[in-house]
Amino acid sequence: MAATSDHIVIVGAGAAGLMAARELARAGRTVTILEARERCGGRIHPLPASEFGYPADGGAEFVHGEAPVTRALLREAGLSLQEIEGERWGFDGADIVREDRHDPHEAELHAVVRELNDDLTVADFLRRHFAGDGHARLRHSIERMVEGYDAADPERASTLALREEWMAGGHSPQARVKGGYGAMIDFLAAGCRKLGVIFRFGCVVSAIEEEGGAIAVRCVGGNVHGCDRVILTVPLPLLREIALPSSARAKAAAADDIGFGNVIKILLRFRRPWWRARKEELAEMSFLLSDQPIPVWWTQYPNPHPVLTGWFGGPRTAALSQLDPQALIDAGLDSLATVFGLSREDLARELIAAAATNWAHDPYARGAYSWATPRTREAQATLGRADGPVLFSGEALYRGADMGTVEAALASGQQTAGMILRG
Repeated sequence: MAATSDHIVIVGAGAAGLMAARELARAGRTVTILEARERCGGRIHPLPASEFGYPADGGAEFVHGEAPVTRALLREAGLSLQEIEGERWGFDGADIVREDRHDPHEAELHAVVRELNDDLTVADFLRRHFAGDGHARLRHSIERMVEGYDAADPERASTLALREEWMAGGHSPQARVKGGYGAMIDFLAAGCRKLGVIFRFGCVVSAIEEEGGAIAVRCVGGNVHGCDRVILTVPLPLLREIALPSSARAKAAAADDIGFGNVIKILLRFRRPWWRARKEELAEMSFLLSDQPIPVWWTQYPNPHPVLTGWFGGPRTAALSQLDPQALIDAGLDSLATVFGLSREDLARELIAAAATNWAHDPYARGAYSWATPRTREAQATLGRADGPVLFSGEALYRGADMGTVEAALASGQQTAGMILRG
C-alpha cells in the first residue's frame, strides 16, 4: 500500500508534466502539479480565436514526422490532424520564385554523412568535408536549416543527431492539430483533474530540499509542498535557478551539454490574403523563405485564413533581443514589405490583429526548445536516471530523433512516469 500512496510533485504543467501526471494518477499515485504560469501548456501557447479567426498557436504549432505518442493522444481526445500541403517559395533578393530544394552536392553530402562514425559539430563537419567556394550554397543551406529550423548553433550542434533530417532532405511529413495544440492540452488537463491531480498555479519553484528522506518543494512567496518524489519538467535554462539537493544538482550539471535554442514567432492577421493578389501563383503557398531579418513565413494553407506567421530561430535571434513585441511586429512588416515590394504603411493598414513572442524573454521558458550537441546523449542518460527522489523530464531528455518536439515532451513524461511505477 505504501507504494501506491506516494505523493509526487511535478514542477511544470506543460506537455511532459501533464502526461506524467496522468500516467501516475491512473496508477493511484497522489499527484500535485506546481505551475509558475496561470495556465497549462508551457511553450504550447494558444492565442484567442476571436483575434486570429481560428485557434492560433503562439508557441509550438506543428506535429513533426510519425509522432506516435502525439497521434495516439489526439485520437483518444477525438482530435484530428491537417497535413501540411502547398508550395514553398523563396525571395532571391529580386523576385519571389519557387524554392529549388535540390542542391547538386546533395548526393555527395548524403554519401559523406552516411559514412560518418565519429560525431562532429556541424561547423567542423562542413569545414572538414565541404570547404571551398564550390560548396558555398550547400553550406549556406545547411547552416540556414540548423539555425532556423533546429534553432541550433552550428558551432555546437551534433552532425550525427541531424543525419536523419539531412538524409530526408528536410521532407519529413508535418501536420497541424485541428483546433490547435491548446485543445490537446485542455484534454490532458481535464483528464488529470478527473483523476484527482491537484493544480497549483502561480507557484514559482525556488528550491527542492531533502532531509531525512523527506522532500520539501519551496516556492517563491513561502509556500512549501511536502512529497515523496519530484519530477522537474521545466525548460533547461530554469534548472540553474532552482536550488537542488547535492545528488540532483550533480545530475542537473549535465544539462550544460544539451543545446537550447531560441525562437521569435510573429503572427499577423490581415483583412484579406493580399499576397495572392500580389502574385496569383502564391494561392497555394505554404512557406516563404528569404534572408530578411524575419526570414521564414508560412500561411495556414489549405485553410483560407489571411494570416502570415513569421519565424526566426537560432543564435542570430540575439540581434533582435532588445525589441519589444510591437517592434518585432514592425520588423515583420518591414521584412514582408521588402519581399513583396510594398510599403510597411500599406501592410499595416491591412492588419487586423498581431502577436509577437521572443521566447528568450519569457521568464518561464528562456528560449524555445532543445537540440543535440556531440555530448548530449551522454547527458540525457545522466539526467534520465531514476536513482533518487528528484527526477528530470521533458523534450530535452527524449533520446529519440524527435528530441525538441511536443512528441518528445509527451514521450518523456510517459517514460518518467513508467520508471516510477516500475520502481
